[in-house]
Amino acid sequence: MTAFTVWAPQARRVRLRLTGRPDREMTRSDGGWWRLDVPDAGPGTDYAYLLDDDDRPLPDPRSAWQPAGVHGPSRRYDHDAFTWTDRDWTGRALPGSVLYELHVGTFTPEGTFDAAIERLDHLVDLGIDMIELLPVNAFNGEHNWGYDGVCWFAPHQPYGGPDGLKRLVDAAHARGLGVILDVVYNHFGPSGAYAPLFGPYLAEQSNAWGRSVNLDGPGSDEVRRYITDSVLMWLRDYHVDGLRLDAVHAFVDSRATPLLEELAVEVEALAAGLGRPLSLIAESDLNDPRLVTPREAGGLGLHAQWNDDAHHALHALLTGERQGYYADFGSLECLADVLTGAFFHAGTWSSFRQRTHGRPIDRHRTPGHRFVAFLQNHDQIGNRALGDRLSATLSPGLLRVGATLLLTAPFTPMLFMGEEWGARTPWQFFTSHPEPELAAAVATGRRREFAAHGWPAADVPDPQDPQTFARSRLDWAERDKPEHRETLDLYQRLIALRRRRPDLTDSRLDLVDVRYGDQFVVVRRGRCLVVANLAGKPQRINLPGVVRSVLLTTSTGVTVMRDGIELPAESAAIVEC
Repeated sequence: MTAFTVWAPQARRVRLRLTGRPDREMTRSDGGWWRLDVPDAGPGTDYAYLLDDDDRPLPDPRSAWQPAGVHGPSRRYDHDAFTWTDRDWTGRALPGSVLYELHVGTFTPEGTFDAAIERLDHLVDLGIDMIELLPVNAFNGEHNWGYDGVCWFAPHQPYGGPDGLKRLVDAAHARGLGVILDVVYNHFGPSGAYAPLFGPYLAEQSNAWGRSVNLDGPGSDEVRRYITDSVLMWLRDYHVDGLRLDAVHAFVDSRATPLLEELAVEVEALAAGLGRPLSLIAESDLNDPRLVTPREAGGLGLHAQWNDDAHHALHALLTGERQGYYADFGSLECLADVLTGAFFHAGTWSSFRQRTHGRPIDRHRTPGHRFVAFLQNHDQIGNRALGDRLSATLSPGLLRVGATLLLTAPFTPMLFMGEEWGARTPWQFFTSHPEPELAAAVATGRRREFAAHGWPAADVPDPQDPQTFARSRLDWAERDKPEHRETLDLYQRLIALRRRRPDLTDSRLDLVDVRYGDQFVVVRRGRCLVVANLAGKPQRINLPGVVRSVLLTTSTGVTVMRDGIELPAESAAIVEC
């Protein structure tokens, strides 16, 4: 660890600044890389680079540690110095798993990696298999969602820095929990993004969050390598079990071999070397099954993708909302299409987009576990004007019906932190930009966005108000209140039933059969039938078979008859036929 290297292909001169020492000239080598050996500058040394004749010190674009924030110097970090205890960890694969999405800063009152460790036993008791952390790479300010990251190799210092993340992963593995990390490679955040000063990291095109990353223009080989090395680092050096790739539809990539395919190849090779499964999960708005189609069959070979259509189908059905992108969703026919074919928009008309959208999957060959489904997640809550959860809208009965449909679907289910007890705390859009101009622009933009949808500006929380962040923290005291305990008990029983009954984790979509009528639905999952009454009154529902046993109900008062079942209002049951 004596060599300092940095890619700055357009620089005429690069100097290294070590704290308390004179600046030193670096030597240019092939490909625009600059290098200098400093034998006595080991781990813990603070450093920065100076480009050309500018005396402004800049952090390393590949910095592993930013203890003074994204504007401060980088600090050398030795990944081999951490003492891991998970040498017997064999990993977790997606098939059959239940995921749990959490934001480190609001998961606990302390908002740190170490504080999150104290809550892992709750997740074990719940039956979770893998936690999914919202982005933790360094961003400007103390707290935000994490999607404004600018240091793609360095964990956020206020959360606990590199060692803190490793302690969390190690503790999770000790409890049998896998760890997925949300990562953002489609843009840099608006403050502290110094990498583009070193080289052509940005493309001319822009996306919803600013300029796109240069994946196919001049100099893009090194930019792609920058992303690939970051991906491999999280999996190898932090022992995480998978990555969720944010908004890959925003990639501008015209090359014959897409970056996503390159990542799949490299991760597959790393998994073989480590001897444990590693997962790549895409967030994509394209409804394109080629993302998760194996490379041998002409696809890109990712392991899974988020399925917003599954969310929209359930959300619109349960809430009755039809605004915006919910316009085409909400019918039982729509739910049936999703449960048997993953996508609702599969080459069909989207009124929200005013065009056809998506592509159908091959339901006989594409397993449902390649689609991550959810009732709630950070986007679908936090991007509402008030950040309100379903618990603010739905009755307890319908919340439990939704949980039953989600956790018995042929997909990989994911919960959002606190969902399991029907948390009442909102999860709002919050930032802590220290620059007054940027803070004001974000707040104004947020209010303008929702004003266009009819929300009074005064009702939209100010992202920069510390109370917006404070309101979004989980209230763990809720968990022990009777009304929340009942919901938590149901989630535990549902997840436990999934483990006992392989029919409920079978992801073969062509074996799923859905029948529906007037505000009820019956989903066949092997020998199990999932029956849901969405009406505000009891219903007698005929079943295709004789009920042998009732495996689970969401309420009392279920009556089984020879050829059917009577369910109370807004309730569900799982029976064996």
